[in-house]
Amino acid sequence: MTQGDIIGLITSYVYAFGLLFIVEATGKQLKWPQHFTRKIVHIGAGMWLWGILYFFDHWYFGIIPFATFIVLNYIFYRRTTFEQMDSEDSSPGTVYFAISITILFALFWRTEGQIDRVPLAAAAVMAMTWGDGMASIIGRKFGKSTYAVLKSTRTWEGSVAMFLFSLVSVFLTLWLLPASSMSPNSAAIGIGMAAIMALVASLVAALAEGVTPAGLDNLTVPLLSALALWLMSLL
Repeated sequence: MTQGDIIGLITSYVYAFGLLFIVEATGKQLKWPQHFTRKIVHIGAGMWLWGILYFFDHWYFGIIPFATFIVLNYIFYRRTTFEQMDSEDSSPGTVYFAISITILFALFWRTEGQIDRVPLAAAAVMAMTWGDGMASIIGRKFGKSTYAVLKSTRTWEGSVAMFLFSLVSVFLTLWLLPASSMSPNSAAIGIGMAAIMALVASLVAALAEGVTPAGLDNLTVPLLSALALWLMSLL
């Protein structure tokens, strides 16, 4: 274990609990609705993947923080520890969130000179982080037209937000992360190919979010998006 791995572990838990306590206190003080504060935590947690890539020198240590939050989030969910994140009728989406990130980073992230495909995992997580997060916020705030698939009700406004925010965040990740200092052993992706891959992955993410029951989209969106990106990377 290197100094970077140790700093990464410490910083990850400080960041995670700091995020939870700050959003909990701020949400109560400003009387934000629970669905809004839950998505703030959702976006903040997903964005920490950049901290993971920055600090850690070894992928197998880097997946520890998200892996441990599979258990921690389940405990928080069952006990409603953080009221601004979970309520009695909430789904265990936070648990699925941690599961999907752990799976993707374990499958794609490699260090120590091995071929690294973590940009694909990071891009799929960004679709979940920004796409799904903003779909809920915008859909609840501005959604007027609804549709239902397999008992899953969504708004068209939210689905459009899902696609657009996924498109931007996935594109930027695929364009900027490969062959960078945070993923030096991954193959660079040209801007044109990054745009095509982002377009396809974002369509997959939007479709998955639209038909998946609440909470489970934290599994289907990133995993199916990653599958689409991986298949395109083979070309």
